[in-house]
Amino acid sequence: MNSDPAYIALDLVDIAVAALLIGVHGALSLLLRLNIGRHLIVSAVRMVVQLGLLAIILESLFSLRDPLLTAAAATVMILFAGYEVTARQTRRFEGWWTYGIGAGSMMMAGVLITLFALTTQVRPDPWYDPRYALVLLGMILGNTMNGVSLGLDRLLTSASRERPAIEARLALGHPRNDAMREVAREAVRGGLIPIINTMAAAGVVSIPGMMTGQILGGVPPVEAAKYQILIIFLIAGGTGLGVITAVIAGARRLTDERHRLRLDRLEPQRRK
Repeated sequence: MNSDPAYIALDLVDIAVAALLIGVHGALSLLLRLNIGRHLIVSAVRMVVQLGLLAIILESLFSLRDPLLTAAAATVMILFAGYEVTARQTRRFEGWWTYGIGAGSMMMAGVLITLFALTTQVRPDPWYDPRYALVLLGMILGNTMNGVSLGLDRLLTSASRERPAIEARLALGHPRNDAMREVAREAVRGGLIPIINTMAAAGVVSIPGMMTGQILGGVPPVEAAKYQILIIFLIAGGTGLGVITAVIAGARRLTDERHRLRLDRLEPQRRK
């Protein structure tokens, strides 16, 4: 392990030693017959490959500082995030609706909040510098993805479960917005729980990842805390905007102009 006054550099041996922990978990899985050893290994390998490729790509983007390449990388991130939202749903809309709602809401929230941060707080020169733009977008997008995924999943499963109550309200003459209001509220609450927990626990239960990384990289703790607070506020803003947008769009798709509940627009429920 090499070191200098700024930070402690890691080599491949250090990473390999840490990877032994995954091997221990794999052995325990076999011993206890948990049947998760293969998933652990595959996930670990995927993580290493993905982060390695990301590091290589980011180095190239940071040196080029091309706005078109930065926009292209951001688009790829959003498209993959939309896929992850779709993959995590217990119930889905037919066709591309789940993907479209998820990716669209994340794109709007992620791009707006990232532009807000780049032009008002961080202010790099140029403003589209990928060293800041892509890193900020990635953090906002990752957390917004979790919120949107949870919100949509809660909305679709709750609407299916509460079908008799929703249709009863519609039969009594309630407009579709009123009939879906409680289900939508619960979906938004479910989508916001992770970021609320993150804010509540930060600094008491845990030291957030960005702050930890900056401190290990030699940044004074006070400055690292400032950046972490800024990032959490941005993540909260992006998550809230994305979840609300996705839930509203999903609730509209679940009903029609004649104020009917349209569960026929969902794919058949998948068996586990």
